[in-house]
Amino acid sequence: MNQNKSKLSLRCLTEGAVFVALAQVLSYVKLFELPQGGAVDLAMLPIFIFCARWGLGPGILASFVFGLLQLTLDGAYAWGWQSMLGDYLIAFTMLGLAGLFKGKKNGFFIGMVVGAFARFLVHYIVGATVWAEYMPEQFFGMTMTSPWFYSLLYNGSFIFINTILCLLVGALLWKPMGKYLRGEDL
Repeated sequence: MNQNKSKLSLRCLTEGAVFVALAQVLSYVKLFELPQGGAVDLAMLPIFIFCARWGLGPGILASFVFGLLQLTLDGAYAWGWQSMLGDYLIAFTMLGLAGLFKGKKNGFFIGMVVGAFARFLVHYIVGATVWAEYMPEQFFGMTMTSPWFYSLLYNGSFIFINTILCLLVGALLWKPMGKYLRGEDL
């Protein structure tokens, strides 16, 4: 019994490392990048897959590690400790909340939405407070008068598209890889 638990722990750590590495690689394949950070890519998908398989605890840890990698390897758009903490460590860790839905009906998809929305909320708050002084006069052809509205548009634009992309690719993977995505092989 103890040996099986040890094998599962090793498998969890190994899969976590592979999925975090895959997420980091996918973060370099950007379909679009915003000027002050944030991009349209599929980097969240491997994290969501790991969360669906292993649950909240391992998912939070893998998400935190991904946030550390984003901060250190991706040319972070951070102007101070508040942005480093909020936009990277806390925001990316929120993706791990997807693990709350492990084993639930449609949990893979619900987890993606919850994890992405939690990440968005952190970016939204940091954007409206820490980044407020960098708000442009115009964004998406609209005059910006409120940092809260600007942060909603800025962060919502890429997080929304990324979430839709993850849901679409996740749906395409569901039939051929459903048992794996649900963690039925563990």
